Amino acid sequence: MKKILGNLRKAVIEYNLINENDRIAVGLSGGKDSMTLLYALKLFQKFSPVKYDLEAITISMGFENADFTPLKEFCKQLEVPYTIEETHIGKIVFDLRKEKNPCSLCSNMRRGALYNLMDEKNLNLLALGHNQEDTIETLFMNILYNGRIKTFLPKSKLVDRNITIIRPLIYVSEHQILAATERNPIPVIKSPCPVDKKTTREDTKNLMNHIYQNVPQAKKRILTSIKNKDQFGLWFDL
Repeated sequence: MKKILGNLRKAVIEYNLINENDRIAVGLSGGKDSMTLLYALKLFQKFSPVKYDLEAITISMGFENADFTPLKEFCKQLEVPYTIEETHIGKIVFDLRKEKNPCSLCSNMRRGALYNLMDEKNLNLLALGHNQEDTIETLFMNILYNGRIKTFLPKSKLVDRNITIIRPLIYVSEHQILAATERNPIPVIKSPCPVDKKTTREDTKNLMNHIYQNVPQAKKRILTSIKNKDQFGLWFDL
């Protein structure tokens, strides 16, 4: 966990992610990224230069095969307050709307449920577990499918709510997260989503892995490009 905590601390300092008395909600899905993020933020509390509160929230999609028992036990061990918000999002997306590309609608509805619960609990920061690879995949998904050069930010304020989204794991690699789940008491549950591993993001992940294999420095250089403040000067001098 030393490397993860070092990279998390770097992101927190560089982008001013956490301030004194912030109340942080971790969106806990049960996947390796969000579970590792919660564990890391709990450890970081011990030596963080600022004090902050930490809670975990799971938005239940209403799938019958979803079992959040390992998440409950994990949060209990960490002494982190945990809330499961029951919804019918799964039924709406898959049964009623029968979405062919359900991820966007599903994500928006889950975020809305998260925001509403955060407002009720007076939580002002939403911590998401996006890592290095997620950052790059989002960039290429926007380029390939939306014609935009864009990826998510380390920190972004919602314009209509007193909520700021932070991504403390942006400097952490997927390899480091996998290693952390193997070497530490971090449970991971299988996603109950019926389209898990069958999405556009999964296709993009496979594409990027192919690129990484053929161009060993690709990941580092793409991340450097993303951080470059002058990156969007494309064609302007023509």
